[in-house]
Amino acid sequence: MAPLRCGTMRMLLSALLVLGVTTAMAESPPLPRERPQPAAPSSSAEAPPLDAPSSAAESSSVEPPPPETPPRIYQVACPALLDGRVTGKAMPPIHEGQCGIQSPLALDAIGVNGRSVPLSSVITTDCGMATALPEWLDAVDAYAFATEKTRIAAIDVATSYECRNVDHAATGNLSFHAFADALDVIGFGLTDGRHISIAPGYRGTVAEGSALLRFAHDAACAHFTTVLGPDADAFHQDNLHLDLACHGKRCTARLCQ
Repeated sequence: MAPLRCGTMRMLLSALLVLGVTTAMAESPPLPRERPQPAAPSSSAEAPPLDAPSSAAESSSVEPPPPETPPRIYQVACPALLDGRVTGKAMPPIHEGQCGIQSPLALDAIGVNGRSVPLSSVITTDCGMATALPEWLDAVDAYAFATEKTRIAAIDVATSYECRNVDHAATGNLSFHAFADALDVIGFGLTDGRHISIAPGYRGTVAEGSALLRFAHDAACAHFTTVLGPDADAFHQDNLHLDLACHGKRCTARLCQ
């Protein structure tokens, strides 16, 4: 074979070099593209973490607030009720405009010389009256037994608590009935079977109870600060009004009519 010329050799080497570079480029894998930077999360569209509870689960797991404790009602106990001198129960406070009482009692019987004597109807009163009533009735019962050989079997009552003015007037001072500090007694049932009433017994015969009813009036003046009977005015012809109103500068005076 004829020797190649130098120029021809150079051309052949150049061609081979170009061919090798091209083949190498074709066989090499493409370079990976540059990874894009992650976008900043939006605060309004931020997804909750995987371990965060759903809103439904969240609401169901929240404990309801504890119920509000009702305000305490401050009242006083009554020794006469605790000792059994009267029979009844304590009641919630009464607030009726200017009328009312913080610690009222509902009484249905009074202790009289060791016996429980029923009232004709339940009365709403205060501890002061509940304390004075047994002491007064002890005296009336003892007089009835000493003079007429009978005892009190029942106590007939009318008004106890009532929100009104004195003598039901349209204007003027509130009655002590408006503070459950007064009681109207209209008569007594006796163990001898008699039933005596202020009207007509107070001005009637001994059989109608005049002596016993007048003693009841006078004895009441030692236990209550106000006693109004048939001799007082037209409003008390059929009842003895008893209350513990304050009379005088030191509340030591008594009104007995």
